[in-house]
Parts: sequence; C-alpha cells; structure tokens
Amino acid sequence: MSDAMDTTGEGGLMIQLLDHGTTRSNDEALIVGEAALSWKDLRDRVLSVAAMLDGATPAGSRIALLGDVSPDLVIDYLAIVASGRCAVPLQTSAHPDAQLGMLSDCDPAALIADPAYADQLMHGLSRELPVLPTVQDATKATMEPMLADPDAAFNIIYSSGTTGRPKGIVQSHRMRFRQTARNQFGLSAASTQLLATPLYSNTTLMPMLATLFHGGRVVMMPKFNASGYLDLAERFRATHTMLVPVQYQRILAEPSFGERDLSSFELKQSTGAPLAAADKLRLVRDWPGKFLEVYGLTEGGCTCILDVTAHPDKAGTVGRPAANNDVRIIDEAGQDVPLGERGEIIGRSPMMMTEYFRRPDVTADFQWRDADGTLYHRTGDIGVFDADGFLTLVDRKKDMIISGGFNIYASDLEEQLLAHPDVAEAAVVAMPSAKWGETPLGFVTLKPGATADADVILDWANAQLGKMQRLSAVEIIVALPRNAVGKVLKQELKRRIEEKTA
Repeated sequence: MSDAMDTTGEGGLMIQLLDHGTTRSNDEALIVGEAALSWKDLRDRVLSVAAMLDGATPAGSRIALLGDVSPDLVIDYLAIVASGRCAVPLQTSAHPDAQLGMLSDCDPAALIADPAYADQLMHGLSRELPVLPTVQDATKATMEPMLADPDAAFNIIYSSGTTGRPKGIVQSHRMRFRQTARNQFGLSAASTQLLATPLYSNTTLMPMLATLFHGGRVVMMPKFNASGYLDLAERFRATHTMLVPVQYQRILAEPSFGERDLSSFELKQSTGAPLAAADKLRLVRDWPGKFLEVYGLTEGGCTCILDVTAHPDKAGTVGRPAANNDVRIIDEAGQDVPLGERGEIIGRSPMMMTEYFRRPDVTADFQWRDADGTLYHRTGDIGVFDADGFLTLVDRKKDMIISGGFNIYASDLEEQLLAHPDVAEAAVVAMPSAKWGETPLGFVTLKPGATADADVILDWANAQLGKMQRLSAVEIIVALPRNAVGKVLKQELKRRIEEKTA
C-alpha cells in the first residue's frame, strides 16, 4: 500500500469548512432541536468563541468539553479547533469519577461544561481549573481560523472503556483532514446528515465534520428515540445518516416505521458493532437508499465496508477492506494465517492516530510491525477472510474464554442463545472456575411477553453446543449494560459476577 497522498491543506480543515459561511451565508448549516443556524451564523459564532479562547488559554493547549448535544456544544468544539487548540469532548454517560479521571488524564487548560456537569465535578478536581463561559457569553471579538500544523492534535477522543480504563486517542489534523476531505459517501451542499449519537463519539464527529466540510446540512438529535428520529428524517428530508446497531433495531421495531416517507435517503451507515444479518437485509428491503456497514477503529488504520445493497449474500460479514486500507490476519506468533483460518485482525492506512495520550506503554502494545518495520494497528478482534475477500468478525480477543485449555468464542455462544425464540439480547462472559480456569456464563434479556426461565434457556442452548462450549449458567436480566453508542459493557457484567462471588 502506498502512503502517497496530496498533503496540500492538511492543516486547513477548519479554514475550508468555515469558508462556506462567506460563500453560502444564508443556507442552513446546523439544526439541533428547534435551533437552526445559517452558515453565516455558524461561522460568526465559532470565530467569536475562538477569539475568546485565544485570549484565555495558551496556543496549542487542550480544552475539555462536557455537555449534552446542543448548538453551543458543536460551536464550542469547532471553535476550540479553529483557535489552534485541541478539543477533548468527554463522555457525559460516564460516572463523575470517570469524568474526573479523564480530566486528570488530559490535563486541560480549561473546561467548557454545561452547569449541571460542572457543578458535580468541581468538588473533585485536584487543581484549580478555569471554567470558561458558554457561547452566549462570548465576546463580539473575532479571529480567522488558524492554519494548523498537520501533525498537531485536532482532538482527543476517549475510548468507550468497554475493556477497562478509557484511553485518550489523539487524532491529528492530518488524520481528520484525510477522513473528512475524501468524499466516498456522496456528500455535497445538497446533503442533509441526520445524527443521533453523542458529540464525544467518532460515530458523530466523522460524519458531522465531513458533511460540514462539503457544505451539507447537519441535523442533530439531542436524545435518540425511534419515533422522533423518523419525524426528523421526514421533516428535513434527510439524505444521509450514521447510526449504531441498537438504534437501527429500535427504528425497525417502531410501529410506524412502515408508514414513513424515507424516500429522500441516499445512504445509511451502521457502525460501532456488527448488526445482525437479518436486520441488514431488512434495512435494504424496507428503507430506501444504499446501506453500508462500516467496521473500523477510532484509532484508525483498519476499516472494512460492506455494501449490503450490492452484496446481500455477504450480510453475515463486515465487508472488504476500504480503499487504501491494508488489513491482515495474524496468529499468536505474528505470522499471516492461511485463508479461511481465524486470527487477530490488524491494519494500516493513511489515517491513523498519533498515540494514546501520555500512554506510551499502551500505545506500544496496540502497535505491530512487520519484518520491514511497517506499522500496523492491532484491533483486538478475531476474524476470518473468505475466498472473496470479505471479513467475518468472530469475537473480541479479550472476550475469548479459555476453559480447560480450549478456546471458546463468546460470540458463538451468543449466537446460539439468540436463536432461542424467547431471547431478545445475549452476552457471554468468562466466570472463574476452580476446575476449568474459566467457564462461560450467559446473560440474556427476554422478548416482550416471553416466559421462558433461565434453566430452560440454559438446557436448550447447551443441547445445541459442543461439550467443551457448554454454558455453566444463564441469567435473565432486564437490559444489557451499554455505553452511549450501543456497545455492550462486558466489564459491567463481569463486575456483577465478582460482586456475587465475593
């Protein structure tokens, strides 16, 4: 794979994005709730806040953001970057102690926060931290957006923490520009992107920045619900969207879904976790426009795309490597596995993170180099390529259960549990075992009206599984713990086991 790419303007993303405010000043740029901003409004407000930040914080410093999706939050994020600083959006869904940990980790020069979040954090801060005024308090001063060093930090995105302590993923201006300026998804000034995930998620930031960069309109939903999403899609004639699987599932289950006019859609994307093959096929059948599933990392380096519309027979895969992505599968010894065999997925591309912020040891563990010294990212996922080059995800490497010396893939057991007619959701984790080292425990939620008990589901599933795969127990719970972008928090399930066995 060649790393050659036109580097012109790779530090000028914000300059080009905000230039729409001078050429298309009256066109709508951003809609959040009932608030609508024209391109001129957006440019003026972003550059006003940028000027305030320029006078209040050192150049190149990090500024943390903590708030619910709002016009102010989007303006603040864009202003931080336009002023030559690094934006650090924090997870509103995290516990206050975790938020304090992120603040301590990123060591910001200032915090911009909704009052409710600021109040609950102030008592726990280990140092004096300036809390800057909100957008409404910004001065009338203005400045031009900065041309950045392409290698400078654009933003730091904290990992979801599904496998432990969150890590700060440093994305450079070069990485963000390359993600944004490429136009593989048909964005233009006529596009309307409908988003319904938090601003601290790459699921939001990537399509938001790309749409604005290409002059399109972004409609953001502060809090997702299926009916409200469909209302916005019809009202604003949305052309593009990126959602996580649980959101698509709720939309498909919405009673009014089949009656909605969704004919304006050109492209829908799903990311964050694999979507069930049956749901992918229904989205292609019942929702106009192309449907893509995107497998990738916030850290970059490994992206696969499945065009379900073109390849419905491959709905059980996550597609082929995206353009300029070199994706390989290796064994424990670092050797490429034969076609059709499982191994860890690694990848590289022109769009890769700089580092995990101030975590050189964790960064080194995440990186892998071949015999020539070429850098790849380790995904931590187990996968297999078929003869047509399509990748199937098998499991998270860390979710693999080793019982009596045998490898058990949690995803295989989850698939079996989901086949039970009463089971709505399933997650399998390792439970300590004196006899086997580890043994699999299943957590399930039931479909509405279902009455099966845990022992019935356990016996049914184990009858379908191999002897070494059998579940030790099944527990029925009200809901699987998930983060704000729909990923199951298996750490929370393991903690539940630890508390019961303590």
